[in-house]
Amino acid sequence: MPNHFSEVPRLLRETTRCSMVLAAASPMDRHGYFSLGTTCDYVAPFIGQVPMFLEVNARMPRTFGRNQVHHSQVTGWVEVDRPLVEVRPPTPSSVDERIAALVAERVPDGATIQAGIGSIPNALLAGLRGHRDLGVHTELLSDALIDLVQAGVVTGTRKRLAPGKVVTTFALGTQRLYDFLHENPAVEFLPVDEVNDPRLIALEDRFVSINGTVEVDLVGQCASETVAGRYWSSSGGQADFARGAMYSPHGSAFVVLPSTARSGEISRIRATLTPGSMVTTLKNTVDHIVTEHGVAEMRGRSISQRAAALIAIADPPFRDGLTVEARALGYL
Repeated sequence: MPNHFSEVPRLLRETTRCSMVLAAASPMDRHGYFSLGTTCDYVAPFIGQVPMFLEVNARMPRTFGRNQVHHSQVTGWVEVDRPLVEVRPPTPSSVDERIAALVAERVPDGATIQAGIGSIPNALLAGLRGHRDLGVHTELLSDALIDLVQAGVVTGTRKRLAPGKVVTTFALGTQRLYDFLHENPAVEFLPVDEVNDPRLIALEDRFVSINGTVEVDLVGQCASETVAGRYWSSSGGQADFARGAMYSPHGSAFVVLPSTARSGEISRIRATLTPGSMVTTLKNTVDHIVTEHGVAEMRGRSISQRAAALIAIADPPFRDGLTVEARALGYL
């Protein structure tokens, strides 16, 4: 069902007949509340509105925010004791590190950041250790952010929304992350229709959004949901955060990708997207596109300027061919 992640609670209300919500949770506390633990996203908006049945896991961290469920709001629950799903951070390659360095030098002190999951975002977050007073307002909270919090880089003191708090809607990582989250009042889990709402993101000064994509065409359209023209995943919050950063005072958004795929055989920057590919982030929204070869600025640029900037950050063996195709399309 094509959608932006921020719209899922509304879509569920309008297009489904919801009789019950099933959710994972931490054990009930002494006040009678369960916590949804590593998540809030589109489940929390239905707390108190529809019947809920919980799988209570003794290993689920107790987290804070608007993901608390009182026992009176629960139809029933079962108890389990098993490890949470873990996703270990991938080791960044030299290409990932070059891309990350190009973005990190453009992130100002005091910025509020959002970063996705993967080797490039991990490399980027590692590259921000020399920054000061960063804030976090992100869809996904991963292991890489823990180091910035513990190093004092992330303080949130300059945030307008929830100052001092790390704001997220779900977490996915290793047990180290889950231990960090347990009973940690500095982390606030909020529903996805708030965390990902471009109108709220735009209220933050210097909001910086960083997300990956699969391929980009020469006008800046980003296809992030399809691989080789076949549908692979949903849009997530990429466009939500790109739009929010666009309206943020002094905000900026970065779409990052290696310049090639299949060990250098295929250019990820293409004259036109692979047939069957779906555009996730529109050309009118895209701000910066980054490969290991540089940063292409899209905002306020003409078609010919965009094409030239993107060809300049493509892998060198493909630049001449892209130039020929761009001329044939009338872009240059």
